[in-house]
Amino acid sequence: MSRVLVVGAGLSGGACAWLLRGAAPGRVTVWDKARGAGGRMSTSRAAWDAACTADLGAQYVTRETKRAGRCCSFYEELLCHGILKPLTAPVEGMVAKEGSCNYMAPQGISSVVKYYLNQSAGADVFYEQHVTCISLRDGKWEVSRKTGPPEQFDIVILTMPVPQILQLQGDIVNIINESQKQQLESVSYSSRYALGLFYEAGTRIDVPWAAQYITDNPCIRFISIDNKKRNIESPEIGPSVVVHTTVAFGSEYLDSDPAEVQQLILSHLERIVPSLPKPASIKCQKWRYSQVTKAVPNSPGQMILHTQPLLICGGDGFTCSNFDGCIDSALSLAEAVKSHL
Repeated sequence: MSRVLVVGAGLSGGACAWLLRGAAPGRVTVWDKARGAGGRMSTSRAAWDAACTADLGAQYVTRETKRAGRCCSFYEELLCHGILKPLTAPVEGMVAKEGSCNYMAPQGISSVVKYYLNQSAGADVFYEQHVTCISLRDGKWEVSRKTGPPEQFDIVILTMPVPQILQLQGDIVNIINESQKQQLESVSYSSRYALGLFYEAGTRIDVPWAAQYITDNPCIRFISIDNKKRNIESPEIGPSVVVHTTVAFGSEYLDSDPAEVQQLILSHLERIVPSLPKPASIKCQKWRYSQVTKAVPNSPGQMILHTQPLLICGGDGFTCSNFDGCIDSALSLAEAVKSHL
């Protein structure tokens, strides 16, 4: 009975585990180095109230209705279960594409990934598992992590950002051939920072918009009153604000002291929204790998690094950084894996 490891509990990894539920019931394990699910569809919570949340990664999902593809049923299922709902709150500066619909996640954007992990028919999901090394041992993959003993798997699926795949140690270094290495090294990502500002219940944030794209600030690109974006305004739950920086700012300050970066972002925010009250707490998130700016050539959805035993990688670095891209990759990964089970 084959043991399957999915590395990465983002959208591609979560959807892949879900797609394998029939082919490998109870045999799929998911490891992620973070403390929770979502990857770049991440939702943070205030320390004092789990109901006070902020989406620090993806803000909403855009569906291009003209692109009738294999993702249609995924949207329908998430809408049917209330995981996604139409984004109706006002977003200033949003460029609406003809024939597209925007959806938000009422329970936070990470709830999309959690839905797939919860529906994946008994997949074992473990967090704070930072994979460091992949080697061949007796016809299986021995996977090492920063904490805990190595474990062996028959199939390994890598869905983390491509530069993190190239950082892995062990036999994988020599297994990736020169052509594959060149393709993987050609993948590039933008970088940015995100701030989550959390407020106590009863705090009022008086602005006429739920979210706003900023075009004339060198630091800040996007601001969201996150609970308002999701149509959740309750006197019992404190509001939250999300700030995304520009890509240029993210690149310039990528390796700077996070405390200094946070203060710099807050000083710009004060100029843009001077009426904003002082938050009870702040989370500063650095997205070193924010969005794919250049994917693997021809966007194949996945890449097989080794056939017997199967070692395969995928994710948005093999397609594009949106919902459809992640689902396309998950479908490609699942199809390749099922033929090996």
